Amino acid sequence: MDALIAAITVFVLALFLGAEIITKVPPTLHTPLMSGSNAISGITLIGAVISMRTDNEVLATVLAVVAVSFAMINVAGGYLVTNRMLAMFKGKR
Repeated sequence: MDALIAAITVFVLALFLGAEIITKVPPTLHTPLMSGSNAISGITLIGAVISMRTDNEVLATVLAVVAVSFAMINVAGGYLVTNRMLAMFKGKR
C-alpha cells in the first residue's frame, strides 16, 4: 500500500511539474520540449516492459497497456506537432 501511495504522489507531482513547465516555456521552445517529452516516452515504454515481470500479472498488464497507450499518443502527437512546425518554416512553392 505504501508503494501505491508513493506512486500516486509521484504522479501528482509530475502533473503539477508538467503544468508549471508548459506554462512557463515560451511558445518558440515548445517543439524542443516536445522532442524531450518523446524521449521520456521511450523511458515509459521500458518501464512498461519491466513492470510485466511482477507477481500480479493482471494489474501489471493493465498498467503496461495504459502506459504504452499514453506513450504512443505522446510520440505520435509529438511527431505531428513537429512536422507541422517544420512545415511552417518551408517556403511557399
